[in-house]
Amino acid sequence: MKKTWKQKLHHNSNILPEVKEIDHPKLIEQTGAGKMVIPAPLELDELMRAVPKGLLITTDQLRRYMNEKYDAVYTCPLCTGIFTKIAAFAAEEEVEDGTGKGYGWWRTLKPNGELNEKYPGGLENQAKLLRNEGHIIISKGKKMFVSDFKSAIYNL
Repeated sequence: MKKTWKQKLHHNSNILPEVKEIDHPKLIEQTGAGKMVIPAPLELDELMRAVPKGLLITTDQLRRYMNEKYDAVYTCPLCTGIFTKIAAFAAEEEVEDGTGKGYGWWRTLKPNGELNEKYPGGLENQAKLLRNEGHIIISKGKKMFVSDFKSAIYNL
């Protein structure tokens, strides 16, 4: 049986976050020696839920937050992206199945204010939800961005 998004959100909650010393030479060359974090989906979900209407955060902010919290030099960007997607879909799922009220997952952007095509409903849905909160969306090729997103950044 296929797991629900909420089950995916809670999957590995007994072992994540994982904090360990960086041992890969290329990563050490890129980031310097120190610890790396594989974040917990539930922790990212909690941070995403905290963003008030009209404000925004980026996945880079989430990663910096994890670095500071766990005294690390690197938080995996791939895992952060995957887990924010899972959190977004889990929020939609809780509204659909009546187990919760969801939250403004659409306020979490990729670096540089870019919208995430992998979130529920794709770019157009995220753009619509952000416009509803007063943000201006601009298109650059196939990508979409929040104009002047830095002025609406929420400090974690």
